[in-house]
Amino acid sequence: MKRDQYMGMDVHQATTVVAVLDAEGRVVMETIVPTQAAPIIRLMQNLSGPLHVTFEETTQAAWLYEVVRAYVAEVVVCDPRRNKLLAEGSKGDKADAKKLADLMRTGLVRSVYHGHEQTRKLKELVRGYETLSIDTQRTMVRIKAIYRGRGIATPGRGVYQAKQRQQWLERLSEPGVRERVSWLFEQLDQLRGLRRRAKQAMVVESRQHRAVGLLRSIPQFGPIRSALVVATVDTPHRFRTRHQLWSYSGLAVVTHMSSEYEIKEGRVVRSRKPMATRGLNRNCNRRLKEVFIGAATGQTEPYRTYLGALQQRGMRPEMARLTLARKIAAIALRIWKEGETFDPKKLNWTT
Repeated sequence: MKRDQYMGMDVHQATTVVAVLDAEGRVVMETIVPTQAAPIIRLMQNLSGPLHVTFEETTQAAWLYEVVRAYVAEVVVCDPRRNKLLAEGSKGDKADAKKLADLMRTGLVRSVYHGHEQTRKLKELVRGYETLSIDTQRTMVRIKAIYRGRGIATPGRGVYQAKQRQQWLERLSEPGVRERVSWLFEQLDQLRGLRRRAKQAMVVESRQHRAVGLLRSIPQFGPIRSALVVATVDTPHRFRTRHQLWSYSGLAVVTHMSSEYEIKEGRVVRSRKPMATRGLNRNCNRRLKEVFIGAATGQTEPYRTYLGALQQRGMRPEMARLTLARKIAAIALRIWKEGETFDPKKLNWTT
């Protein structure tokens, strides 16, 4: 009977350091291979027995996951932020690969989810749209920063309008600065055009996914937010409960408490010490957090009535918005799982 083997891979741009352990933790192999598909596949094919592989989430992780998953019994892309044990002892490529293999053997690695083939194109289009959106915003900020640095007020968005551009350039007396800003204006025009094309491509691709149509029935969920959610979540069955989605989206309240129990009259009882709140969890998906928080800021029904009811009960406005964002996340998860469109009559907005 062939025995299980556990492989840890420390992946770099040019080379990958590999360590293989057996079930007892003994080193079976240590080697270095090029970070290329063919030599990595050849190495795995030369090993006998069920092979369990792990490596950290890096730039090459998605590509490497697709390369190796057909040749191994199990592949886990692990979260480096949770692998605190890697910081212990010596630090080096071979040591890290061996530690990863040992963590895989003992079941202490925390996996990072990698999606299905069906959503891969939408994921890439969403990333492209987000990148162009960020670059556009940065260019706009740079333009305003130059004017602000010379004491010239730029209220509103007039400075970005093509019809007013010459007037704004004439307000800069330094020739070098004027030319620099003109370059930024040209960059802004190019980015805006690319951003519109990326948005259109993303929306067209998102129509191929039934989940986008379901999510668009939720108030404040247009084509962009729906596409972002589907590309990020991939499948609602990743989350068994709404609480797991809240934590993943950065909507979970973090609490700290120590000395939770005490002994009174010979019995262990729960302490009445108040629990300390530390805000929302920071280890989250920023994209989903922006989607749900952004939807909760919309002043449409039934959101307006729900927020008003929460505030009348004494809840602070920021906590009311957080509660609404969590409600929207729970609604999105529910209708996606059940395959039904949004129906406010089925929801109790007073709780």
